[in-house]
Amino acid sequence: EEHRFGGKQKEKIRSIKHTVDVLSMSATPIPRTLNLALAGIREISTLHSAPKSRLPIQTQVSYLNDSLIKSAILYEKYRDGQLFFVHNDVKTLPNYVAYLQKLLPAISIDLVSGKMPSRQIETVMNRFINKDIDVLVCTSIIETGIDIANANTVIINNSHRFGLSQLYQIRGRVGRGVKQAFAYLLLPKGRILKKDAYRRLKTIEQNTHLGAGYNIS
Repeated sequence: EEHRFGGKQKEKIRSIKHTVDVLSMSATPIPRTLNLALAGIREISTLHSAPKSRLPIQTQVSYLNDSLIKSAILYEKYRDGQLFFVHNDVKTLPNYVAYLQKLLPAISIDLVSGKMPSRQIETVMNRFINKDIDVLVCTSIIETGIDIANANTVIINNSHRFGLSQLYQIRGRVGRGVKQAFAYLLLPKGRILKKDAYRRLKTIEQNTHLGAGYNIS
């Protein structure tokens, strides 16, 4: 898992037994690994065949607006789906729960963040997996290790504050089944982006095809 474990961890594993062959697999190789492969120090193979029935995630950069959020949530509700609303600020997370509840009173909403006790996180996530929650308002805690086939829309608030790998990983939490998935990268109204933030968002928006992680790297 390139996103969380880097060079030191890999070398430590290799040092345990030098005669063991190692195969590393990643959807998005980190630049160090990619550079070693492109330089010929390590061999690299790529899989170009996507899993059967897997569809590219439709990605859109937009300003925060009620109608877009409302239509995205209702679309998932009508097709018996679920949705992640990512807001990476623990202090103001409850404000967005209240905002969404006011926008759509009939929708079931809950929140999860890394500041919560592990038992509470587990309880909320089990409720989400069991479809008792329509919208999970959360921090970037979901960026790795989450595989819920029924959750096929992610809304990333203040997306300009996320790194490129974070955006790619969070978007990858949806579209893991056979349904068409959607990712909305939201910006505050009137926000003028700095050059790097603009490039990050355009990179994510343009690289939606299956296997795009290689290009992003």
